[in-house]
Amino acid sequence: MSLPVSAQRYLEKRGPGGPWRMEGAVGCNYQGAVIIPALAESASLFATLDSLQTNPAALLEQFLLVVVVNHRPDTAAGDKQDNYLTLCKLAEKAVDFPTLAWIDAASEGLELPLKTGGVGLARKLGFDLALERLDGSGAQILATLDADTLVRDDYLAALCEHFANGVNGGAVVPFCHPLTGDMAERQAIIAYELYLRSHVLGLQLAGSPYAFHTVGSTMVCRARDYVRAGGMNRRQAGEDFYFLQQVAKTSGVGEVAGTVVYPSARISHRTPFGTGRSVAQLATEPYPARLYYDPRCYDVLGKWLQLVTDCWSSNAQELLTRSAAISEVLMDFLVKEKFQDVWPGLCRNHGDAKSRLAALHSWFDGLKTTRLIHHLTHAGWHRQVAAQALPALFMQSGLSTLNDPEQQLVALRHRQIGTACAFCRLPEKSRCCRVESSSCLPDR
Repeated sequence: MSLPVSAQRYLEKRGPGGPWRMEGAVGCNYQGAVIIPALAESASLFATLDSLQTNPAALLEQFLLVVVVNHRPDTAAGDKQDNYLTLCKLAEKAVDFPTLAWIDAASEGLELPLKTGGVGLARKLGFDLALERLDGSGAQILATLDADTLVRDDYLAALCEHFANGVNGGAVVPFCHPLTGDMAERQAIIAYELYLRSHVLGLQLAGSPYAFHTVGSTMVCRARDYVRAGGMNRRQAGEDFYFLQQVAKTSGVGEVAGTVVYPSARISHRTPFGTGRSVAQLATEPYPARLYYDPRCYDVLGKWLQLVTDCWSSNAQELLTRSAAISEVLMDFLVKEKFQDVWPGLCRNHGDAKSRLAALHSWFDGLKTTRLIHHLTHAGWHRQVAAQALPALFMQSGLSTLNDPEQQLVALRHRQIGTACAFCRLPEKSRCCRVESSSCLPDR
C-alpha cells in the first residue's frame, strides 16, 4: 500500500524508529485504528477488548485494534510479568478477533527507553505503525483508548458519523467515570471529574478555543490531521493535553456525539499526574476538596479574549493598557509572557482579523491559558470548594444552581451528552441521573 506523501515524510522525520513491529492482524486498507497502550493490564484489558467486540461486525472489520504492551527496563518485576501474560493472552484472543494486533514493547530488547519511555511513546508507536495499515486516503480515523476503559456498542459508528460530517480534524468522545470503591474514593472521583468538567465549562464561558476535555481515552482524529499535527509526543504524562492542543492549532477539535466511553477511576501512581494519582491524593485529603478555580479567573480570561477580538488592530501598548483595566494581574502576566514583543510580529505577518486572531490563539494556547489561571490563583484568588466555585459558573451557563457535588456532576454530565441521558439510554429522570456506578456502565 502506498502512503500519502505527507505521511511518508512524517514517518521519515518523526517516526518512532527502533525495533518495534506489529503482530497479529495481517490486513491492510483499514478505515481506522484504535490504539490501546497497556502496562500491567492483563486484568482489565480484555474487558476493554470485549466491549469493543460488541460493536457491529461490519464496522469491526474496518478497524484495526492495536494494543501496545509496554514497559521500561526499570519497571517493577511484577508489572513486567503481567505484560508477558498479556502478550500470551493476546495471541489467544486473536484467534476469534481477526482485526486485533499488538506491538511488543516489553520483551527483552524491545522495552521502551528509560529517558522517553511512557504512555506518550506507547501511544505514538501504535499510531505511527497503524498509519502503514490504513488505506491511503489520509481521511481515515485514529482513536485511542486506555486499557481500563469500556466503550458502548455504538462507539465505532459514532466516530465514523462524526468525521463523515465534521469539519475539525480532531475530536473528543464524551466520558463518564464509574463511581466505585469506598466512600472516600467515590467522593474523590466525583470531586476530580467535577473539577475537569467545571474547568471546561469555565473555558467555554470565557470563549476559549481550548475549551475541551483532555482525557487520553477520549481522543480521536483523522489520519491526515494526526500527521499535520506532528504526531503524538513522547511525554510520560500529559501527552493527551499537548497532543490535543497541537491538533486544535492545526485542524481544530470538536466533540463526538452519540456515544460515551467509561475510563476507570481506580487509584494509580504510574504517572506523575492524571486521574489515578489525583484520585489517590483526594481520597486521603479532608472533604470537601479545595480543588476548583475561583470563577473570577474565567471572567478575566473571557474579558481578555474579547479585548483582543474587539481591538485586534490596536498596538501592543494599547492592549496592555486596556488589559490593566480588566486586571493588573492580567497585565503583569502578559508582560512576563513578553506579549509586548510577540504582538508586533503577529501584526506584521497577519494583516486581517481572522488570521491575526488565529495566530494569537496559537500563541495564547491551552498551556498559556492554564498558566494565566494559575497566575491569578497565586495572586490571591485561591482555589475553592465546589459549593463556593460552581454556583456562579452554573448561573452564567443557564444551569440550575446546585450545592451538592454529586448533583453538580450529574448536571455537567448531562450538559456534555445532551438533554437525554445517554449513559444508559434511559429517560433523564431515571436512576442513571443519580450517578450510580452500575447504571452508567455498558454490558460487559
